[in-house]
Amino acid sequence: MKVYIETYGCTFNQADSQIIAGVLRENEIDIVDSIDDADVIIVNTCYVKLPTENKVTYKIQQLQKNYPDKKVIVGGCMVEIDPEKLEKIGPDCSWIGPHQLNKSAEIVNATYCGDVIRESGFSKDSKVGVPKLTDDSLIHIIQICEGCLGACTFCCTRFARGPLNSYSISDIVEEARNALANGAREIQLTAQDTAAFGRDSGERLSDLIKEVANLEGDFRVRVGMMHPKNILNDVDEIIDAMKHPKVYDFIHLPIQSGSDKVLSDMRRGHTIDQYLDIVSKFKNEIPNLTLAVDIIVGYPTENDDDFDMTVDLLKKIKPSLIHLSKYQHRKGAISSSLREIPRDVMKKRSKFLSEIKSKITEDENRLLVGTTQNVLVVEKGSKGGFIGKTDSYIPVIVDDAELGNFVKVKITDATATYLISELL
Repeated sequence: MKVYIETYGCTFNQADSQIIAGVLRENEIDIVDSIDDADVIIVNTCYVKLPTENKVTYKIQQLQKNYPDKKVIVGGCMVEIDPEKLEKIGPDCSWIGPHQLNKSAEIVNATYCGDVIRESGFSKDSKVGVPKLTDDSLIHIIQICEGCLGACTFCCTRFARGPLNSYSISDIVEEARNALANGAREIQLTAQDTAAFGRDSGERLSDLIKEVANLEGDFRVRVGMMHPKNILNDVDEIIDAMKHPKVYDFIHLPIQSGSDKVLSDMRRGHTIDQYLDIVSKFKNEIPNLTLAVDIIVGYPTENDDDFDMTVDLLKKIKPSLIHLSKYQHRKGAISSSLREIPRDVMKKRSKFLSEIKSKITEDENRLLVGTTQNVLVVEKGSKGGFIGKTDSYIPVIVDDAELGNFVKVKITDATATYLISELL
């Protein structure tokens, strides 16, 4: 039997697919790179945004229509968030909930034999140290915890991932050690909210970062998204940990809005002043910091003044990466009971903010033109050459290099999304 896995969504979901593949391999089930070669197709879904929901829904429907001789299994967040819709579009599909990955082989075997098996529901099983199969030996993803402590009104992902479940530092460090021994050069610590790590177990994110970074070898550590409210009590220690030379000078710190009123409506649990204080501390201690932010455009209670505050905030903090999302109702989310703002207003605000985003990020990247950068080469470019990451986690195009190596380059040009370089 042969299985093809198609993955949507975040780094955490990519790691889930690696676990599914690892479980299948341990049970002597082959993983293939083509749908045409597969007997069973697993669609590991993301449900965080409406466009992604539409994409995965369409994919599931098309697979059933175009490959009637193949079995389809649906995994990921859709299984927990919207089983009613999944039942409607895929009545003959089996399910693998995101907390039931250890049952992947059992579900695949039964589905291949014609049964419809559906496993969902929460579990406290650890996702650290379990079998994983990846086609990228240089970048190793470690899920440090699952679930969150938040109650954000716009979010449906928390219904799929559940309450916070942190994994032990010792297990995480051991997985990182084994990954490095097998050739990994970048360790990605990921979670729905890495800043929440240890709140349920008594351990601390700052200690975890230090222990991973202190492992032997020449590599880099990337710390995933942090909710601002959960950094507040440990900000100095987290900064100290991230000053380690093996940790990327990079922080993903979503803000969502520049208005305290809207943040309160979103139940984010922090203020703009608190956010600015966190950013200021990080930038003062880590001068080359890359700041990545998330913004939701057009939350139902956002008026023109609130939007202007968001624009002003971005101009003030000048992030190097800005992820923009138009607000849309999500199943089960509290804000879905509110009336959405007019679509023409949403479109106008989104277009304006996209232009601001491009200018800010390109201006920030252009400040690096002429500088010398230390770059870890992590992948081949789709149009030739190679892609590396600076110590601040900014993508760089490198003409010629060897994968997994650190190289010195001079930055010759910049765009809003990446740098262009020449080897020194």
